[in-house]
Amino acid sequence: MGCAPSIHVSQSGVIYCRDSDESNSPRQTTSVSQGPAAPLHGLFVQTDAADAIPPSRAAGPPGAARVRRARAELGSGSSTGSAAPAATTCRGRRRHCCSSAEAETQTSYSSVKVSSAEVRIGPMRLTQDPIQVLLIFAKEDSQSDGFWWACDRAGYRCNISRTPESALECFLDKHHEIIVIDHRRTRNFDAEAVCRSIRATNPSEHTVILAVVSQTSGDHEEASVLPLLHAGFNRRFMENSNVTACYNELIQIEHGEVRSQFKLRACNSVFTALDHCHEAIEITSDDHVIQIHKIHRDSGDNSQTESHSFRYKNRRKESIDVKSISSRGSDAPSLQNRRYPSMARIHSMTIEAPITKVINIINAAQENSPVTVAEALDRVLEILRTTELYSPQLGTKDEDPHTSDLVGGLMTDGLRRLSGNEYVFTKNVHQSHSHLAMPVTINDVPPYIAQLLDNEESWDFNIFELEAVTHKRPLVYLGLKVFSRFGVCEFLNCSETTLRAWLQVIEANYHSSNAYHNSTHAADVLHATAFFLGKERVKGSLDQLDEVAALIAATVHDVDHPGRTNSFLCNAGSELAVLYNDTAVLESHHTALAFQLTVKDSKCNIFKNIDRNHYRTLRQAIIDMVLATEMTKHFEHVNKFVNSINKPIAAEIEGSDCECNPVGKNFPENQMLIKRMMIKCADVANPCRPLDLCIEWAGRISEEYFAQTDEEKRQGLPVVMPVFDRNTCSIPKSQISFIDYFITDMFDAWDAFAHLPALMQHLADNYKHWKTLDDLKCKSLRLPSDN
Repeated sequence: MGCAPSIHVSQSGVIYCRDSDESNSPRQTTSVSQGPAAPLHGLFVQTDAADAIPPSRAAGPPGAARVRRARAELGSGSSTGSAAPAATTCRGRRRHCCSSAEAETQTSYSSVKVSSAEVRIGPMRLTQDPIQVLLIFAKEDSQSDGFWWACDRAGYRCNISRTPESALECFLDKHHEIIVIDHRRTRNFDAEAVCRSIRATNPSEHTVILAVVSQTSGDHEEASVLPLLHAGFNRRFMENSNVTACYNELIQIEHGEVRSQFKLRACNSVFTALDHCHEAIEITSDDHVIQIHKIHRDSGDNSQTESHSFRYKNRRKESIDVKSISSRGSDAPSLQNRRYPSMARIHSMTIEAPITKVINIINAAQENSPVTVAEALDRVLEILRTTELYSPQLGTKDEDPHTSDLVGGLMTDGLRRLSGNEYVFTKNVHQSHSHLAMPVTINDVPPYIAQLLDNEESWDFNIFELEAVTHKRPLVYLGLKVFSRFGVCEFLNCSETTLRAWLQVIEANYHSSNAYHNSTHAADVLHATAFFLGKERVKGSLDQLDEVAALIAATVHDVDHPGRTNSFLCNAGSELAVLYNDTAVLESHHTALAFQLTVKDSKCNIFKNIDRNHYRTLRQAIIDMVLATEMTKHFEHVNKFVNSINKPIAAEIEGSDCECNPVGKNFPENQMLIKRMMIKCADVANPCRPLDLCIEWAGRISEEYFAQTDEEKRQGLPVVMPVFDRNTCSIPKSQISFIDYFITDMFDAWDAFAHLPALMQHLADNYKHWKTLDDLKCKSLRLPSDN
């Protein structure tokens, strides 16, 4: 159980050692010759019991054997008779060894029979070997003899060392439970230094060290024990050579500190056994609070074991432990055998999530942490066990109603379902495109539109001018120009006629009646995506398939948007909300409808000529990017991008002069994060546009939210965003909240990757505009004088 090795001496004088961590078979270590003693380095062997007994106790115990005295000179000392004092004395009654060479003497009689003691800890019955005591005295005197004979009376194994070096060597060899150090004389050795050197070793963790100090005279104040405690001593013993006094002190130590340390070592052994167990183990207290949770996972030839402590205050009271199962009658064993092997197989599966590993690491760190740190880690665990890990927690609505309403409207899938109220689209979902004109090539674009598109690579491109000259059909014309620039037709192996037909179908399924979510918004997102794809680091991090997928995703990302939020659809019990289980309703619908419209007619099927593997890869990339525009996962995407992309780049730049090293190449996970972040930024880039464009977009989104609030009131639905009441709303406040809560951090992260100084300047200018209006208590888009 983690105790010191046991030593057994045969009748023939052969010593056997049985280590607790090795095999049960004894191994021969040393044979003690009955002839003249051989010289042993650093050892002074005194085996004459009569010489060891003080004159006052010369009679000794009844029947004590009288044996010879043997001296072994120091190996480093002189060969003459004036050798240095012996380093270690080992007195022979049972086990006496204090140097690198083991030596034992054996006597035929003993005053006290040395035997093992049985200790009980709960249901455990443990066997404790006889106590080992190390006496460190520079010179033999009545005090050392007092402890020597006290050990003999108590049945302890005793060793005596004369120098600090031999004492440390002896302790490392025997792992004594009790060490007595002479602290009375400082000229021989520094007792506190000896104690510190012993405490610096691992075995001393379970050792009690006693300091023998001189008696204080009546006119001197008794010294403080703090210096002794700081040096590593556990107790102080006032000089007293009486054997009974020494015996009482040792017995108290045995039944106090030594017994407690023995129980601690036993517990460590139990934990070691649990650690090597291949079963799933959960130990609970009587009120079913988990104390230990341990699983074993096999990974190839290497087994991994994790054992941690948990403190679940809300643990279900119905939970049962092994003891309660085994006490439920005759069928209990079959139940136990049936349940726990399957549980062990479940725990042995390699299905541990990364967040579980994080929680386990924190739990392990708590075990050896100070109370304040452990309490802080408890709060961390409470946060990690929630479901909304990436969503900031807001204050009360009164503190910032605009931000709260924006979060409620954009980041939730509905507040509650009301029966009898169902939202019905005013437009046919699967609108036919048979009325569309015959496709023409990009060369047939009217000159005034072509001239406007010459500036489409600039961030300041005015999408509203294109909307006006194309009669609210900007997506087809901008799409043809952008897709041609990126070689989309060549990659998809489709004709320009097919591409134009596809763009016409997609644009026809955007609702021109929506103030914001119409084909102009889709064209604006497509323009921003193309602009981002032209940035050097983005271009170097993505493949052509990624570029094509991003352009297609931007084009279709809001197709058939009804001009209402997900929360509205869920509250209204719409068909789409029912179809998609109130989860990412619109985003799921946009992608599903886009692929339905594409593949239903060969004339507009841009995927018809690519092989199946390319199609599936392209399809998954498009779906992933469109779903990333759903705002409930906004902070998750941003935080993952910062930790997986921004931070490694920052660390890399610190050690390199290059600021354009591509990341993500050949790393699909990084490429996915970049594509998600790119389309998210393109989707809400309005605050980063030039001021006139930003103001126009702010007016359009506000109008769409006003219309939703009006309809919610008419139908008796929950008002998702009460601040967007057209009679009371402050548009500047809503824009400030949106920028503070969603935009700033995301574009800071995207700018750190893509390098977008012009956008960040626009963002700062636009924010200043809205703050100025808000400070002047203006609720409109511009000051009345500007209008």
